[in-house]
Amino acid sequence: MDVIWIAVVALGAVGFLLAVVLFVASKKFAVHEDPRIAQVSEVLPQANCGGCGYPGCAGFAGACVKAADAGTMEGLLCPVGGAPTMENIAKILGQEIISAAPKVAVIRCNGTCENRPRVAEFDGVRSCRVQLMLGTGETGCAFGCLGCGDCASVCMFGAIHINPETGMAEVDEAKCTACGACVKICPRRIIELRPKGPKSRRMAVLCVNRDKGAVANKVCKVSCIGCGKCVKVCAFEAITMNSNLAYIDPEKCKLCRKCEDACPRGAIHAINFPARKPKAAEETSSAQVGKKVAIDERPSKSIETNA
Repeated sequence: MDVIWIAVVALGAVGFLLAVVLFVASKKFAVHEDPRIAQVSEVLPQANCGGCGYPGCAGFAGACVKAADAGTMEGLLCPVGGAPTMENIAKILGQEIISAAPKVAVIRCNGTCENRPRVAEFDGVRSCRVQLMLGTGETGCAFGCLGCGDCASVCMFGAIHINPETGMAEVDEAKCTACGACVKICPRRIIELRPKGPKSRRMAVLCVNRDKGAVANKVCKVSCIGCGKCVKVCAFEAITMNSNLAYIDPEKCKLCRKCEDACPRGAIHAINFPARKPKAAEETSSAQVGKKVAIDERPSKSIETNA
């Protein structure tokens, strides 16, 4: 019995000593978290999508507090919560929020089945990454949408789906939060987050083909061929040409749509604009108006009759 009691007392003493050491260590090396981080986290949507550029909502909350201490929260945006959430965060941190322009994911490819015919049939795992590793996919274009839906699988908000008729990824702007998950997963890098623009109207070159004109023309009817006509007609220097591919800067674009008319391939799209009148109808209407004006302007002749 004495041996048992000695063992019990020894173990108790060792446990007590270790508890004291842990208590002292916890006090000495304790990390004090700013209580404002928890307050900011409470108003965040907790989607943990990573669209803000930080590892989850907790990381974003910490970044907001750090930015507030630095005196500005410019550039910080929760894509899921949007402006209302950022306004609540600004109130908690006593900052004035600078509203950022809302963005939306844009599929920079118009290579539908009609415009970009399929030359092969892939009978394997329906994954864009797998197809990319095996070749150019089911079409001859080495730049366009592969249509397997990797982007749709990672979208937490159901904002992307594959159109079975066109074989292309399509974005539902009403559901898109611009979290950027689709941008990161796309192996062809054809998805871009662009400002929605006034009344959700914007101009974009829906092509990423960097081949020369003759090569690009063979694989897609609506590919950019790098002719540069759009660059010449843009009075605002919003379009640049890089590696045979035109790109429209959304910050400089004034939505005049001259580039759309100048593009001989139809690669430039005016998104969410009202439909234009057919050119033939406009020309006919203008001709009729001109003819009427000419008739009205003719001098009148008097007719004399013999009595």
